[in-house]
Amino acid sequence: MAVTVRFVGSGDSFGSGGRFQTCILVDGPRCRFAVDFGASSLIALVQQGIEHNSIDAVLLTHLHGDHAAGVPFLLMDAMLAARRTRPLTIAGPRELRARMDAIREALFPGSHMMTPRFPVDWIEMVLGRPHPVLDRLVTGARQLTSTTSR
Repeated sequence: MAVTVRFVGSGDSFGSGGRFQTCILVDGPRCRFAVDFGASSLIALVQQGIEHNSIDAVLLTHLHGDHAAGVPFLLMDAMLAARRTRPLTIAGPRELRARMDAIREALFPGSHMMTPRFPVDWIEMVLGRPHPVLDRLVTGARQLTSTTSR
């Protein structure tokens, strides 16, 4: 089976041009994962007819809202509406779990009392070190930055 990549969202922080925020869906032979999950990603998946319970993992490149703020919505929907039962892996930079928990609590006060009925595996990745995610090794890398001289 071939690997397919679908840009579910590729917009900026502000939804310019009506595009959804970053969410890249990768289908491999044995798994489906998303690279980033911006705040509008759940809406984009629904609009495009993609079952979000079919996602095995979410890999976050960094914790800006347009790349990661959809995770609390995904978790809350998985617990309340979609009734997810299969495991979900969420991998990203250090402080991932604490930051996602804080965002979820801010958006859904009292949600810290809820426990998912499905396994959630939180993986905080260290830059440059490979980490097992699903059945592969994933290595976090520094983002490239550019400077402009004036």
